[in-house]
Amino acid sequence: MSEAIKENQEVCEACGCAAEMGFIIKSGDEVATVQVFGQGADTLNAEFERYVDLAKNINANIQFETSPVDENSTELTGRIQFECSAEKIIFELKSRSLAR
Repeated sequence: MSEAIKENQEVCEACGCAAEMGFIIKSGDEVATVQVFGQGADTLNAEFERYVDLAKNINANIQFETSPVDENSTELTGRIQFECSAEKIIFELKSRSLAR
């Protein structure tokens, strides 16, 4: 770690810790994977649709696909492709509120 970075880190007075937080944007990393859990195809598809709606608010030109599900399924895996890596990161940050 360089001296410049060490000098700029502030230590939390409450816990005595210092940390860095950030994302590395990699070219070609435009696909977000989403897993939803529930009972049956209708429930799973409805839950995944919430993620699709959020993604479309970031960029209407997304593409997505899901794993096949039926009435006995309890998990759906979906992939949402954005036009650039930054959009994927924005989606991942915003989608944290949907997972609760």
